[in-house]
Amino acid sequence: MTEPSFRVLACGDTALTVEFGEAIDPALNAAVLALEARILAARPAGLVETVPTYRSLTLHIDPLETDPAAVEEAVRELARGALPVPARRRLWHVPVVYGGEHGIDLDRVAEHHGMPAREVVERHAAPEYRVVMLGFLPGYAYLAGLDPRLALSRRPNPRPVTPAGTISIGGAQALVASIAAPSGWHLLGRTPVRSFAPGREPVFLFEPGDAIRFMPTDPARWDALDRAAAAGEWVAERVERDA
Repeated sequence: MTEPSFRVLACGDTALTVEFGEAIDPALNAAVLALEARILAARPAGLVETVPTYRSLTLHIDPLETDPAAVEEAVRELARGALPVPARRRLWHVPVVYGGEHGIDLDRVAEHHGMPAREVVERHAAPEYRVVMLGFLPGYAYLAGLDPRLALSRRPNPRPVTPAGTISIGGAQALVASIAAPSGWHLLGRTPVRSFAPGREPVFLFEPGDAIRFMPTDPARWDALDRAAAAGEWVAERVERDA
């Protein structure tokens, strides 16, 4: 395994960003998460928070406790050598009701690709996705692993509001939405799972590096699952794996 190339960018005196590239690439994201794991284990003085993305890692620091140059030196030392791909220690089975009122774009996506809606669901639910980052809004889980035969450019006119729990695709990306929000992505289904719940522990259900499998679910089960999730149950099944 080769040593990854990267650059370190100053973000004022309270943060710095480590960039591994400019593409959506599983290898770059693996390097990001591996470096984050090393940094959290070493816990450099003054570190406040780490924010991993597809291809970069931002470190928020307290300049009253440390010198940003010292943090950069520590980061460069930790980034030396090969960065192993972190193990997917948690797998989530996430129930999804596809189509109908819960996935209003399913039929249009199927028509665009010249395949029946059933096949779109099968292809979407088949992969084991990897959570590569949380972003845009609290708990929004961006996923790698979408079948390229389902890739589709975003809508030309975004909707001003889409429901919480939306399972959608945009370009080559897949998403689990956490709260109601504007979106130009294509809505294939919806999950009752609350990936972001401020009054629950944990507040964020998914973490970068987790794996997700979507489980097609009968619409008749929606109300019961939604009530359980509203009461604080995870609804999603978590499977622990060996590190």
